[in-house]
Amino acid sequence: MLKARKARRSMPPYIPQRDDDVADLLQSFFAREEPESQVGDVARIGGGASKEQFVFSLAKPGEEKRRHVLRMDALEGITETSREREFEILKAFKGVVPVPEPIWLDADASHFPTPAIIMEFVDGVTKPETDGVSVTGLGTVLGYPLRGMLAPQYFANLAKIHNFDWQAAGLENFSAPLADPKQPTRWLIQFWKELLEQDAVTREPVLRLATQWLEDNVPDCENPCVVHGDYRTGNYLFDEESGQMTAILDWEMSYIGDFHADLGWLLQPVFGSRIDGVFRASDIAPPEEMIARYEEASGNTVDPERLHYFTVFNAWKSYILVSALGMQAARTAHNHQDVLLTFLAATGPMFVDELARLLMMEESQ
Repeated sequence: MLKARKARRSMPPYIPQRDDDVADLLQSFFAREEPESQVGDVARIGGGASKEQFVFSLAKPGEEKRRHVLRMDALEGITETSREREFEILKAFKGVVPVPEPIWLDADASHFPTPAIIMEFVDGVTKPETDGVSVTGLGTVLGYPLRGMLAPQYFANLAKIHNFDWQAAGLENFSAPLADPKQPTRWLIQFWKELLEQDAVTREPVLRLATQWLEDNVPDCENPCVVHGDYRTGNYLFDEESGQMTAILDWEMSYIGDFHADLGWLLQPVFGSRIDGVFRASDIAPPEEMIARYEEASGNTVDPERLHYFTVFNAWKSYILVSALGMQAARTAHNHQDVLLTFLAATGPMFVDELARLLMMEESQ
């Protein structure tokens, strides 16, 4: 996947797909997959910083129209992931936690211009109607009583993800890091390190120091589990009136590894809220309460040292996402969201500062 990514770097700018062209692509696709069906109501979905997404309706003979979502790769984005893996992990978790059902896959772009996945459309919102200013997931405020309605589901679903029997599920596209207890995190570090080497726009000394620290302090992971990779407020849908969570989204960065990585991610300040001096991670609960409620829901014991390790890792990973991958995708015009990617790159110094603070903590011990 990373080799193919290198080969795309010299390609001309990416041209965003027009609704009419997407409609034609979908109609010709379903002429083969669902003969005599009709595609309609094609419209681009906003949000996201890596995939082009479109909602459309599909009417099969003798059936009512049903809505679906098409996700297509751009040439480059804020992440580098596989539609085949995304399809497989969504299939595996169908009926375990609420997820959109994946139905069709074009993993090798045999029909669509780039690899694509088509899944069912799920009703719901990612933030309440009252929060009309923030970028989804960045400082989203759920507020009362919505926060209390969503919190139990938030912890229960994360517990189900981490306690899922992935070996019995036979995830063919997910390599099992079982050779030794450090392998899960070593693989993780090497993947993101390679992306940093490919895409670094500037050479930040703190990033080099953080990379070395992460490699020197890899913790043991005796029981690797499914890690969602981007579990936070903004990446699930819910019904605003009932508070019912309808779907967990954005599984594209999922892998087999240490559950502390998910906890370190959802605890990041950028995803939380601060109201009247109280910080709530993902606007769900203060960090101490988050950890306690996760332990109660999952039965897993959180190791403070491993949580600290993945706090460093996630600040490092966040910088790579916004200031390396995102910035390069915008600079090469290989993504349809170049304005958003450039905006997100401005958060890079915040993660550099966070890494400096965390690494100074290490030096003082």
